[in-house]
Amino acid sequence: MRTPYAAAAITAAVAACCPPQARPADTVVTPPPGDVDPTPVVADPPPEGPARTPYPATRREDVVDTIHGQRVADPYRWLEDEKASEVQAWMDAQDAFARARLTTLPRRDALAARLREVFYFDAVGAPTHRKGRYFFTRKHATKEKMVVYWKAGKAGAEQVLFDPNTWSADGSSGLGGWWPSRDGKLVAYARKENNSDESVLHIRDVAAGRDQGYVIPGTKYAGVSWTPDSKGFYYTWVPPVGGEVTIADRPGFAELRYHRVGTDPATDAVVHPATRNPRTFLGGGVSWDGRWLFAVVRHGWNSTDVYFRDLKKKGDTAWQPLVVGEPAIFEVTAWRDRFYVLTNHGAPRYRVLAVDPRKPARAAWTEVVPEREATLEDARVVGEHLVLTYLRHAASELAIHDLKGKRVREVALPPLGTTGGIGGNPDEDTGYFGFSSFTEASVTYETSIKTGAVKEWSRVTLPIDTSKMVAEQVRFPSKDGTEITMFLIRKADAPKDGNQPVLLYGYGGFNVSLTPAFSGSRAVWIEQGGMLAIPNLRGGGEDGEEWHKAGMGANKQNVFDDYVAAARWLIAEGWTRPERLAIHGGSNGGLLVGAAMTQAPELFRAVVCAVPLLDMVRYHLFGSGKTWIPEYGSAEDPAQFKTLFAYSPYHHVRPGVAYPALLMMSADHDDRVDPMHARKFTAAIQHATASGDDRPALLRIEKNAGHGGADLVKQQVEANADLYAFLLQQLGM
Repeated sequence: MRTPYAAAAITAAVAACCPPQARPADTVVTPPPGDVDPTPVVADPPPEGPARTPYPATRREDVVDTIHGQRVADPYRWLEDEKASEVQAWMDAQDAFARARLTTLPRRDALAARLREVFYFDAVGAPTHRKGRYFFTRKHATKEKMVVYWKAGKAGAEQVLFDPNTWSADGSSGLGGWWPSRDGKLVAYARKENNSDESVLHIRDVAAGRDQGYVIPGTKYAGVSWTPDSKGFYYTWVPPVGGEVTIADRPGFAELRYHRVGTDPATDAVVHPATRNPRTFLGGGVSWDGRWLFAVVRHGWNSTDVYFRDLKKKGDTAWQPLVVGEPAIFEVTAWRDRFYVLTNHGAPRYRVLAVDPRKPARAAWTEVVPEREATLEDARVVGEHLVLTYLRHAASELAIHDLKGKRVREVALPPLGTTGGIGGNPDEDTGYFGFSSFTEASVTYETSIKTGAVKEWSRVTLPIDTSKMVAEQVRFPSKDGTEITMFLIRKADAPKDGNQPVLLYGYGGFNVSLTPAFSGSRAVWIEQGGMLAIPNLRGGGEDGEEWHKAGMGANKQNVFDDYVAAARWLIAEGWTRPERLAIHGGSNGGLLVGAAMTQAPELFRAVVCAVPLLDMVRYHLFGSGKTWIPEYGSAEDPAQFKTLFAYSPYHHVRPGVAYPALLMMSADHDDRVDPMHARKFTAAIQHATASGDDRPALLRIEKNAGHGGADLVKQQVEANADLYAFLLQQLGM
């Protein structure tokens, strides 16, 4: 997903569907989705077959809707009501059953021990500089959560700013975003419970080491943008659920507000009202010099509206449109009385345009960085230059341009790696960037924008011998002939004998790019003899907006076809076979593996599905679902319903099919993708599958965890130990 880094215009919200880090048959072919009536028969008894798993009891109801003339059965709708005592009891029983099975798996304890060695390590993040003070995170091998430090000057003594490890006895309280004021004297920070998206803003006095005597609630989507005088900041506020503010409609009630430090947040000025459109995100921010205020309305992940105000004009509160109603992305950075606009308008792989705010008409915009063959992921101003981050075949490139667009230099990076771009201040020469690859843990570098000098700032050292790992990129044709790239990561001496245990990970949506990055859990998987395959599916952002659009809305089936084609290629090329092939995805990637599991169950032995969307007929009624309608469509529209219903995994579970083993990984405080998807789909598979007890369907529910899982290292260890022990057993390792 694209995230604007511009100081001028901070986007409204955390992405709706983010890919988690990878944690991750009998030949019974189901008909293609479009060829059958996918209405489950409520009265069907469990299918006959091998000895069935003794799952906790789950009742089925005769619930059938007629939507645009199509009968749609929903026998597990009662599982949508998480607050119901019956549902709570069902969840407890399912989780207990799953954990009882998982904890007894062979090699599970040995895996947990190895993961503890890999997951507990020391690391320091790149600093943020504010008026002589430096702020940075440090991960300690002896602590469960990262700690934020500050120091006066680069050589100053490190002092603790926040230590979330001390905030709650059970570790359920955690740190979200944090934003130092421009003078470095204050830091606004988001405190979260159970690692959910919901948060409350606090303001800390850095020198005193204590908070202001009040908090700002309703900051689930907040990104703080401080004014240059450090007297206040702009942020996004949403009201609590109640009355006309429902969970599904809540994003449409977001307001852009200004908070003056020391005043009652209830009196904060509303600088941009709510859109009242739940399909949008509202955000905004102030330029580095404090002159320009921006409001940004995001329509899903393929369109933005941008408005601005000149704060030098006292008393003028009217918003001036910069760009409105265009089906394209516009991300704006203001510097030296110019707006630098990163956009895919007229350039699917993105370009940079310059705008004189005194002449904002589109006809007066000038191109400073044209579209290239590589996809321009990010553009920001650091050290009086444009620093640009590109993706070429899903691997990162860095380039420095002057403000007129002339290329100054490229920053040399190793091949097949990823960087998040150069961070720093627009008026300071020093910048920092990180780099990681499938075979190299994260390294952070300090660089001079002016001279190009680069030196290592910090490096993560792990007890893993990566010299025995190799990564390569291959290409294969999808069902319609489209060429797809895919990363393969394995031991260097892995034989191509058709017997490799392969974990196929994917996402395919929301403009998210899957790029090379190191993962300790993946390295352990490869140590165990596994192989990892990561295709760059349509729907992602690797090859620009055309690639994204080719896998969204009415084109969503392309994503599933790409993924299934990847599996078939791995088999045809002699790497693996269905009994040794597992798939994994989370969030939108959970939808991906759910669709693959129901459309081609004969290809896979095991499925790991995390925090997923699976009921595509009703997804928009829960959580942040309405904000994803621009990406998926809505069942309220007849044509879009037809598309959604054709692939909705929950509605394509068939009695009598020998489904792969399923490990469903859910979270009890996921306030982004409602866990009802995981509950309903697991219940449907448990009822329908003709597979025996050796291929169970398990629902594991992480406690005190949100959409991104838990933020305690010990919980991450346990979750990954369960996941990989499940895969080791299922793939016969």
